[in-house]
Amino acid sequence: MGAASTTAEVVIVRREEGWAAVTLNRPERKNAITAELAEALAAAIEELDDDESVRAILLAGNGGSFCSGMDLDALRSNAGDAPDMRREPSKPWAAVHAPLLARRTPVVVALERFGINAGAALVFSADLVVAGTDSFVQVYEVAMGVAAPMCQVWLQLRHPGGMSRRMVLLGERVPAAELLAAGMVTEVVEPAEVLARATAMCARLASHPAAGLVAVQSTTAWLEHRPADRPGAAAMLSELLAASHPA
Repeated sequence: MGAASTTAEVVIVRREEGWAAVTLNRPERKNAITAELAEALAAAIEELDDDESVRAILLAGNGGSFCSGMDLDALRSNAGDAPDMRREPSKPWAAVHAPLLARRTPVVVALERFGINAGAALVFSADLVVAGTDSFVQVYEVAMGVAAPMCQVWLQLRHPGGMSRRMVLLGERVPAAELLAAGMVTEVVEPAEVLARATAMCARLASHPAAGLVAVQSTTAWLEHRPADRPGAAAMLSELLAASHPA
């Protein structure tokens, strides 16, 4: 096992030979996203993507669940009232997705149990996803009266079509079997095997020459019309947020 370090206690970074694991570490809240966690996650992704010795990044959640979305209770306590979902989570959350959009390093998600709203966006951003037979993804911001810009940008880039529109308009849970059929996850395994299989994928990626992975990732980014650098990605997401939050 590699050495573990923390980028704030809400995110744990563990380095292995040729790859690294980034674990969302708020199991008592099903790894719900706060501004602190978003900032720590963005910093971890940037640091690992800048490290040429890291050829794969594993995203996982502590406690047997991946991510339950934004922590509305934390937002509410910070705001002193009901949070304004059009504005409050946007900037730190966009700061996570800018380096994901511009990354060169493959990302593998271990989808244990669920990825909801913000958690779903991380699932959609991944290059490879291992889900459990009991896992599901849900995008239900529409029921909260808001858009789902980070989910929508990845769905448009990676999975345009009827399933994406179903997810963002109906807000229903989509189980692992349907996600696999739609090409939104890579493999479905028994729940107890999700993390081990995702880890094996990272080790496999790390066995490839770095130049080959960078070449494949650069070609994929070009085909998906993704920004080539973080400032370009940040600018694109800023425009997206403006469009999704009309006055």
